[in-house]
Amino acid sequence: QVQLVESGGGLVQAGGSLRLSCTASIPTFSGYSMGWFRQAPGKEREFVAAITWRGSSTYYGEFVKGRFTVSRDNAKNAVYMQMNSLKPEDTAVYYCAASRSSIEGRVRGGGMDYWGKGTLVTVTS
Repeated sequence: QVQLVESGGGLVQAGGSLRLSCTASIPTFSGYSMGWFRQAPGKEREFVAAITWRGSSTYYGEFVKGRFTVSRDNAKNAVYMQMNSLKPEDTAVYYCAASRSSIEGRVRGGGMDYWGKGTLVTVTS
């Protein structure tokens, strides 16, 4: 059974940093594009960042503006997201997701095959 488990969320002041981690029990993890999405209270889920299967390409939501960095370690079946210069509007539940597709448009649109349960990030002003 495929599982994605996020960790690293928490409470941080504006301007601070957090590093989210996601471990995946996917036998062929290296064959998946991995993405991060978020959903704030009362808002729709939105795309945050993604990394292709070999880590050769990364792409981000427009609001990230160089503050977040996504990376992966295929040997550990893990994907990470370093978040710096956090703002109160970054407060949300952050979800890790996996896609067999390498098509950026599909990943950005949330066309993922597996999802984690999320980790809460709260940024105070």
